[in-house]
Formats: sequence, C-alpha cells, structure tokens
Amino acid sequence: MIARFDLDWLKRQNERHRAFCEMLEIQPEGESKFTFSAKDNLCTKDFQTRAGSRILEGYRPPFDAEPVKRLRHAGGLLLGKTNMDEFGFGTFSTNSAFGVPLNPFDRERACGGSSGGAAVAAALIAGHAALGVSTGGSISCPASFCGVVGITPTYGRVSRYGLIDYGNSLDKVGLLSRNVSLIEKLLPVISGPDPRDPTSCCQTQLDMSKDRSGPIAVPKECLEGVEPKVLDAFNAAVQRVSAEMGREIVSVDMPSLKFAMPAYYVLATTEASTNLARYAGMRYGVMGNEYHQHFNDYFSGVRTECFGEEAKRRILLGTFCRMVGFRDKYYLKALSVRNTIIQEYASIFKEYAAVASPTMPMVAPRFDDIKNMRPVDIYLTDFLTLPPNLTGLPHISVPCGYVGKMPVGMQLVTPHWEEGALVKFAKRWEQGFEYHIPEVGA
Repeated sequence: MIARFDLDWLKRQNERHRAFCEMLEIQPEGESKFTFSAKDNLCTKDFQTRAGSRILEGYRPPFDAEPVKRLRHAGGLLLGKTNMDEFGFGTFSTNSAFGVPLNPFDRERACGGSSGGAAVAAALIAGHAALGVSTGGSISCPASFCGVVGITPTYGRVSRYGLIDYGNSLDKVGLLSRNVSLIEKLLPVISGPDPRDPTSCCQTQLDMSKDRSGPIAVPKECLEGVEPKVLDAFNAAVQRVSAEMGREIVSVDMPSLKFAMPAYYVLATTEASTNLARYAGMRYGVMGNEYHQHFNDYFSGVRTECFGEEAKRRILLGTFCRMVGFRDKYYLKALSVRNTIIQEYASIFKEYAAVASPTMPMVAPRFDDIKNMRPVDIYLTDFLTLPPNLTGLPHISVPCGYVGKMPVGMQLVTPHWEEGALVKFAKRWEQGFEYHIPEVGA
C-alpha cells in the first residue's frame, strides 16, 4: 500500500509542468495500491473527457473506459486526466487546447506527444502508472523525451472501449512509468478480451514469462537522419546490450520501412476525418446557437471555431484521400504498403529476436525551435516510431543515454502478442543502466 497522496504537492507540480488538464480537487481518504492517470481521450466518470479539444468542452462520460475501470478495480487511485495533442494530432503536445505540458528535465523543451502529459506525470510521480494511447508513436515519443519507460502493446491486446478514436485500425492503449516494474504488474491487469471491443477478442493469452533468444537486428534505415549525439548514445547502448546482456547485435536492411510514413499518414488521416465527422455541433461536442442556418453552414461554423489548426489540416488531408477517384490511388495502396511492412518484420523475426532502434531522432526540442518547424518537418520526426505502430507490433522505449541532461530513448520491437519479451528485456537493461530522475521542488 502507498501512503496518503500529497495532493497539494501534485497541484504545485502541475502549475509548473502542466501534466494534467483536470485532476482531483479534494485530498482522497485512505490509501491505494498505486496511483494512475488517464490520457484525456480515455473516458472517465469523475472527470471531463475532451481529447485535448475545445469541441468536447464540458463532456462528462457516464462510464469509465475499460482500461481505467480495470485499474480502479485493481486498487488504483485515478489522479486525473493528462494533457495531450488535440485528438492525438501531434508530436510535441503543443496542439492541446488546455495547456502545453512542459518537459520535466527542461521546461523550455517539449515533452513529446501526443501522450505528453502522461509522460510528464510518469516522470514526476514515484510509483505512478500513466495510461497513454499510441497511434503513430504517441507513447514511445514522450517516453523518450521525458526519460521514462513506455510500452505500446500489440494492437488489440488492450480494449479500446471508452477511447475517443484517432485511427481505429491504429490506436493502442499502453502504459508509461519511471521503470518497468509497475508496467510488469499492471499490463496483465489492463490486457485481455473485452466483448465490447471485438478487436480485443482474438488475442492470444498474455504470457509475461515468455522470452525471445537470439540476436537483435538494427535496421540501417533507422540510423539515417538521427542526430549525431543521439546516435552516439544509441550505439553506446547497443554495445552495452552486447557486452553485458550477451546479445549479438546485427545490422540489417529493411527497405520497406521508408514507406511507413506516407502509408501511415494516408491511413491515419483517412480514419481521423471519418471519426471527427461526428463532432458537428448536434449529437457530440459543443453546440452552436444559429439554428436558422443551412446545416452545412451550421456544422462549418461550429467546427471552424472549435477545432484546432492541426485537426483541420488532418481532416482535409483524410477527406481528400477517401474522395471518389482517390481511394484506390491512396487508401488501398497504403493498405498494401502496411501489409508489405508486416511481412518484412515477420521475415526478420524468423532469424532475430527483436528489432532495435533509437526511439526518436533527436532529444526533446525547444519550443522556440518547434515554432520554426513546418508541419511536414514535424511529421518527419516520427519516422522511427511509425513502422511498429502501422503494423500493430508491440514495442517498448527505455532510456538508454543522455545528451547533456536530456534523455535519449531506445526502442525495441517484437512479434505480435510477445509483450513479455519486451518487459524481460527492459528489466535486464535496468539492472545495468541507471535512469536519471528529473529534479522537482517540494
């Protein structure tokens, strides 16, 4: 059991780092086994669920998302909802309508996205598990930038019931924490079939004792475009994996990985534009007042006012990709690319235990630098996390080095349904590598 949680301390930290968009207001009585938070796109009974968007301002679900419900039943105390990019659209959590979370190692830098607030909460609070959601890297990216462990399970391992979807065929609920021990305990809790989410009902049983032996593959394509100091930290880490863990490291070619980015953005934006069509000021979201208008004008007014710029950009891109005449050219071709990448991973896994790479090609950038980046430049920073997310493969990010005081992450990918091997690798890695914890005030 944990001691009574200091809510006043958490409020002070949240004023400094903006991890939470909404949190407990009254000090809870008694004790809990652990504390946890939920990303703002996971429904919760006690808090608003707005997915980082003003269009859902005031929405209070009458139920908990299934992962939230399971953690509550396991004795967890829900501290609040963590800040995120609007509907998951972003890499740096700078697209939130309710505050931009700040990196706990340097508040002038981004914490990653879109589960940025979750990573900040995991870094700041000892013994805390943060529920995150990944579509194209939204768990691994902030885990890398904030120096915590983040696991993204196989697509379908954790029920998506109660999740406000970004891309239905891509979204995965996972966990972030300071180290892997709490993830090892709680991943089995949130995993398993749920009849309300058919995609979770075909999974194999989670076996946390299962391991994978053999060499680890490092794709050459994953080292191109990585900042030199980040690459140095990653190379030093794989040398330690070889020397201290006895795993052979082999450089391999995976040429299909370079097609993951265009395929991902076609599929993800196509699905997002369909999902966001429901927020039109009538059934869901903020309602307009000008009822005398033509329905197209009414919908456009509400959506123009309440959606952020990135949400509008992705709606337009996704709508274009699924227009008559473009479906075969873009959407079906992207599905074919996804299948090709899945097959290439499967071929690699016949010979190698896992695929390793840096998690992100850079350390957390400064906000001033982000302002000067074009949208396409931001999209390009996700090229290392997109392939496993596009293919639904489980992956984990662990801190593997530091550039100055800023963390660098190492990402490991295993075959579908083999999350146990990822946890075992992270446990062995932690035995020989000391994680840095950000300094926080009283």
